[in-house]
Amino acid sequence: MVVARSLILFGLAAVAEIGGAWLVWQGVREHRGWLWIGVGVIALGIYGFVATLQPDANFGRILAAYGGVFVAGSLMWGMAVDGFKPDRYDVIGALICLVGVAVIMYAPRPG
Repeated sequence: MVVARSLILFGLAAVAEIGGAWLVWQGVREHRGWLWIGVGVIALGIYGFVATLQPDANFGRILAAYGGVFVAGSLMWGMAVDGFKPDRYDVIGALICLVGVAVIMYAPRPG
């Protein structure tokens, strides 16, 4: 149950952070305006809050592992929202990152 909760939280964090960054990008780079930027900033703040809900209490571990989730999630977001087509190296790199997430977060530790 702890692993499932952690995975759900990583997913929620990814949607909040990647979505927030995308909204800011749209507001600035695509000239959609301050409303998009403001909603993006709020989403980025929500990401920061969601990260604190992880069962593990180690900030460095959570953020390091989330980095791998961010890599894979960003590629998926680009595919779903912007029509990005990852090549095999993007996919291999994302899979390597997700293996790193699993090792960092879910490897058995003594104590």
